[in-house]
Amino acid sequence: MGHSNISIFVPHLGCPHQCSFCNQKHITGCVEQPKAKDIDDAVNIALSSKNFNSSDAEIAFFGGSFTAIESSYMLELLSSASKYVKNHTVSGIRISTRPDCINAEVLEILKEYGVTSIELGAQSMIDEVLIANNRGHKSFDVVHASKLIKDYGFSLGLQMMTGLYASSKEYDIATATEIIKLDPDTVRIYPTITIKNTYLEKLFFEGKYAPQTLEDAVVLATKLEDMFLNHGINVIRVGLHTIENDSYVAGPWHPAFRELCESHRFKLKL
Repeated sequence: MGHSNISIFVPHLGCPHQCSFCNQKHITGCVEQPKAKDIDDAVNIALSSKNFNSSDAEIAFFGGSFTAIESSYMLELLSSASKYVKNHTVSGIRISTRPDCINAEVLEILKEYGVTSIELGAQSMIDEVLIANNRGHKSFDVVHASKLIKDYGFSLGLQMMTGLYASSKEYDIATATEIIKLDPDTVRIYPTITIKNTYLEKLFFEGKYAPQTLEDAVVLATKLEDMFLNHGINVIRVGLHTIENDSYVAGPWHPAFRELCESHRFKLKL
């Protein structure tokens, strides 16, 4: 039985920066912020699925920077989710956040409420790329936060992006190399897609940013996935889940991006 997430999207919630590529509302289709009842509803829907497996399911907060949101609201969401960990409906809670929004105090709270997995949006390990894309943190923050997360016994996930503004194939490979050194349990690889109402869209129409072609993105993502797998790191996502139909501007989006990577891998073997 495969791993499953009960996903709760918190678009832009807690994000202190507007990154060049990001418009979560266009990616997730979510506008309203979730309430405790939304978590209950999501769990009940998951329980009705014949494929649901309590021993390998997590409630997952994605979309914003979970540990940067207002404290009382974060605790409200965690309280609603943690009761399902305590009664063994799910095995744990997964959150996604920024590398510069992790510290010992936050990790103590997350541990208390049953959080088991923390994913960091590293995106790049090249400082000039992070600066160019308005990330608001540097590679050191990724290194520091990753060590803290592992020291506290959480499962560490790292997310990286290929084809960012001011990046290159060589920079993306270097990012993967640095991520491998941090020894995460899981990795996600996201080719950069230009979405409406983002700084990247402005750069694209000004001719200052050239997105990856689909072919180039597939070839590079396949290489990066092999790098991670060869070091025993589980790649749990390659490519965006979905985007709203009218939000796409440019870039290598495909509804079955990972399958394209698998086909490319078989082609190389042949």
